[in-house]
Amino acid sequence: MIVLVVIVCYLLGSIPFGLLLTRAAGLGDIREIGSGNIGATNVLRTGNKKLAAATLFLDGLKGAAAVLLAQHFAQAAILGGLAVFLGHLFPVWLKFKGGKGVATGLGIFLGGCFPVGLLACAAWLLAAVALRFSSAAALSAFAIAPLAALALGHQNFAALAFLIGLMVYWKHSANITRLRLGTEPRIGQKT
Repeated sequence: MIVLVVIVCYLLGSIPFGLLLTRAAGLGDIREIGSGNIGATNVLRTGNKKLAAATLFLDGLKGAAAVLLAQHFAQAAILGGLAVFLGHLFPVWLKFKGGKGVATGLGIFLGGCFPVGLLACAAWLLAAVALRFSSAAALSAFAIAPLAALALGHQNFAALAFLIGLMVYWKHSANITRLRLGTEPRIGQKT
């Protein structure tokens, strides 16, 4: 049963909502504008805030749903969370070239350990408002999450949050370079 649940979680993670929504709205292939990413930040660069919000919501929802599904059917929330995250980063439908995992990761945190998810979301929001860089906000949130999980006594979830955080940092390596160089676009800025 665990193997089946992990496969379902991976396939759920592989659904590229940003790409599907922008195509359905007649905006073409989101991978051909801005950063080329399929996530909400790049969808926002189309100028369509509603589509960006829908992408953010749906990518977060698939993270939370996978964790809850895995917990319910196989008592394997950690494996379900990892599978959905890997599905988002490496979707089978897009030749394993997916998003950076921010919304999906936050959804995993909210579904798997709600207080950690709230703290990570709050860190993202505070950094986004203060700095106006989506990437810096994401890096802040994913640095806080494993520490919050440890502080709250959730060691297994802290390990998952740490692993997800490492992958988020890896996927944001170009953003980190641009932040250092002062060339990173701000939230909502078209590139």
